[in-house]
Amino acid sequence: MPFDHREPLPAPPAYGLSTVAEVLTSAAGALGIEGFTNTLSLPAARRVAVVMVDGLGLTLLRKFAAHAPFLRENLDSARTLSSAFPSTTAASLASLGTGLPPGQHGMVGYDVLDPAQDRVVNMLGGWDPGVDPLTWQPYETVFERAAAHVPVVTVSQPRFADSPMTRAALRGGTFVGANTIQARVDAAAGQLAGASRMLMYFYVNDLDKAGHRYGVDSAEWLRALEDLDAALKLLARRVPSDTLLVVTADHGMVDVPATQRIDYSLRPDLIDGVAHTAGEPRMLHLYLEQGLTASERDAVALRWHEAFGTRAWILTREEAVEHGYFGSVRDEVRPRIGDLLVLAREGVALIDGRRAQPSAFAMVGQHGSLTRAERDIPLLILPTPAAAVRTRNGKGPRRG
Repeated sequence: MPFDHREPLPAPPAYGLSTVAEVLTSAAGALGIEGFTNTLSLPAARRVAVVMVDGLGLTLLRKFAAHAPFLRENLDSARTLSSAFPSTTAASLASLGTGLPPGQHGMVGYDVLDPAQDRVVNMLGGWDPGVDPLTWQPYETVFERAAAHVPVVTVSQPRFADSPMTRAALRGGTFVGANTIQARVDAAAGQLAGASRMLMYFYVNDLDKAGHRYGVDSAEWLRALEDLDAALKLLARRVPSDTLLVVTADHGMVDVPATQRIDYSLRPDLIDGVAHTAGEPRMLHLYLEQGLTASERDAVALRWHEAFGTRAWILTREEAVEHGYFGSVRDEVRPRIGDLLVLAREGVALIDGRRAQPSAFAMVGQHGSLTRAERDIPLLILPTPAAAVRTRNGKGPRRG
C-alpha cells in the first residue's frame, strides 16, 4: 500500500553522475586506462591515490573544519557527492569498488536477507559461511579491470586483506597492510614512489569508529579528525610528482541520544507479520512472512506508519526501487531488499532488541538513511608538491 508521504521523498543518489560509485572509475579514467570514463573530470595524472575516509560526511567536515586546517584550505573547491543507498559502509564501498549501484552489486545494507538460506547475513565483518562473496557480487571490480594496465595497490589494515568484503567488492591488485594511519602513510608514499604509474586505494576508518562509540560532537571524534588532517597533510607532502590525491568518504553520521534508540521489538504489533528484520537502525529492512494476504501486508505497513510515520519515511520495496534508491536492480538482488523499508528522517535509531548486541544500544553515531548529514560526502583534491609547482606557474589543476 503506497502511502501519501507527508513530506516529499528525498531524491535518489545520482548514480552514474555524482556518487561514490564514480570515484574510482573516474580515477582510472584520469590515468587514461581504456574502458573507463572520467565522469567526475578529475585532472589527468600519472598516479592517482584515492583516500577513502570512513564516516567523513561533508556536513561534518564543514561544521568542524577548524579542527582540520589542511582539509579546510581545500573546502571551497570541494564537490558534493552522494553515498550509495543505504548510506552505510557495505553499500558505499561496494559501489566504490565496482562502479555500480547497490541494485547491481547486491550489497544493499549492513545486513540483509539471503533468500537462498532464508536467513539474515552480514555484509561487513561477519559474513555467513553459506554465502560466497564472488557469487553474491559477481561483477569484475575496478581494481581487477585496471590491474591489466597499471599497478593497483590497496593500503589498509591487515585484517582486511582477505576479508569477505574485500573479496566481494575490492578484490584485485596488491594489498599492503599497516595498522596505524601513520604506518599507512609511510606505506602509501613508498608504494607511489616506486612506480611511474599507479592506481591506489587508501582506507582510513578511525573517524568512523570514534563517531559510533563517542558521537560526532565528542572530544574523541574531534581528536580523530585532527589526526586524520595531520596524516593527510603529511601524505600530500610525501607523494611524488604527477600524483593526484583525492579524498572522499562512504557516508556521514548523526548523533542519536540514548532516549531515541528505540527497541521496537517490545511492540508486538510492529513485529507481528514480520519474518526477518535487517539493515541498520536508521534504515530498516522488514521482510514479511510468506503467505500474508494483501490486506495483512497493508496492515503491517499501516502499523509502522502510525508508529513512526512522522519520524521516518516508510516505503514498500516497489516504491524504493521505482524511486531509484538502489539504482537499476537485477532480479537476484530484488528479494534481498525488505518488503518494507523504514528510513529515519529525525534523530531516531530503531533497533530489534531480539537480535541486536547490547553494544547497539550504546552506539551514539549512526547512519544509513537519506538525510544530508548521512548521504552528502566530499570529493576533495588535495594539493601535492606537483600541484604547487603547477600553481606557481599559473597552471592550476583543473577542478571537476
